[in-house]
Amino acid sequence: MDILQNIHELPRIDKIKIMEFIWEELTVLDQDFESPKWHKKVLSETEERMKNGQEEVLDWDEAKRRLRNDSK
Repeated sequence: MDILQNIHELPRIDKIKIMEFIWEELTVLDQDFESPKWHKKVLSETEERMKNGQEEVLDWDEAKRRLRNDSK
């Protein structure tokens, strides 16, 4: 049986415990993680567009709504 199927069948409380464990593991490992160079470049480009008024800021609910509408 696939691990995802096993997780799917677990009670909600166990799923939450697994999520918390994974998150903790990722945050500990995060100290050793170096962001790729392309990521810094993309962030800088976005910041520049923000300064020039070329980037639209959306709250998360609006962004999700637009993404869902675009995918139809």
